[in-house]
Amino acid sequence: MKPGGADVLEYGEVPDPTPGPGELLVSIIASGVNFIDTYRRSGVYASEFPHIPGAEAMGTVVGVGEGVEGFALGQRVAWVDVLRSYAELTVVPSARAVPIPDGLDDAAAAALPLQGITAHYLAVSTYPIRSGETALVHAAAGGVGLLLTELAVSRGARVIGTVSTEEKERLAREAGAHDVIRYDAFADLTTELPDAVRDLMGGRGVDVVYDGVGKATFEASLGSLRPRGMVALFGAASGQVPPFDLQRLIGFHSAYVTRPTIGDYIADREELTWRAREVFEAAAAGVLTARVGGLYPLEEAATAHRDLESRRTTAKLLLVPPGSPLRS
Repeated sequence: MKPGGADVLEYGEVPDPTPGPGELLVSIIASGVNFIDTYRRSGVYASEFPHIPGAEAMGTVVGVGEGVEGFALGQRVAWVDVLRSYAELTVVPSARAVPIPDGLDDAAAAALPLQGITAHYLAVSTYPIRSGETALVHAAAGGVGLLLTELAVSRGARVIGTVSTEEKERLAREAGAHDVIRYDAFADLTTELPDAVRDLMGGRGVDVVYDGVGKATFEASLGSLRPRGMVALFGAASGQVPPFDLQRLIGFHSAYVTRPTIGDYIADREELTWRAREVFEAAAAGVLTARVGGLYPLEEAATAHRDLESRRTTAKLLLVPPGSPLRS
């Protein structure tokens, strides 16, 4: 495998891994497909090539390395930010694995970790959204967007979601979005979207914009803020935001801009397990909904990447290896 488009992904055989000290060997039930996988595949994020893509999955422990405590054979675990996760078997540091509660089924356990934890750190830590505040959530019908909408609403916030189709509007409203804007109808997103937001807000901007789209929406995100509001730019589904002159923030009323990444919000085990536990508990309580937008055979990872990058998909895409109980 070398950097490039989805066509560079190849399905093949490699030797089975062996767990070392402090590691678990896991038989994967499902692997999550995420935009960060496409960034690594294309070379936007530096990676060593060839490599096995994927950084999120769940499965069953089938081997325990020396010195590992708190995990047992047959236990279900999940993880985020662990490479080589598009596989049937992989090795996971025990410090990065989180146990899956018994009440959560395999598909939900696979769909929630990365996107659920992303929604959690955005709404709870990056900009801790509070009751009475308003958030603009771009791509509100995407995997993170739906969970982020649900979480923000559960904290008492108003959510304005942006979507591109009637079906996505329905999904965003089902997740609790108070208002939904169809940005595909705008000729000039940069000026017309902020105007639409301010019309909904009685002339005021929103408190925070959670922007996972990037290049296509960044300017509109800044224009949609109240004075001293924040843009949390957590992704680039439409492409990377070009270099930005910080002096321009003067014209956006002292706006804050941050570029959070999940690794900095789960850097230690305590924080990782806290976030995962809250996400799983919220799902069990019905606050968060684990939505699977598509199940793909592991051999068809390239198709899953194309579908994700086309932005035609909603919710979570999963890769299912041969032998998985989710394989139909």
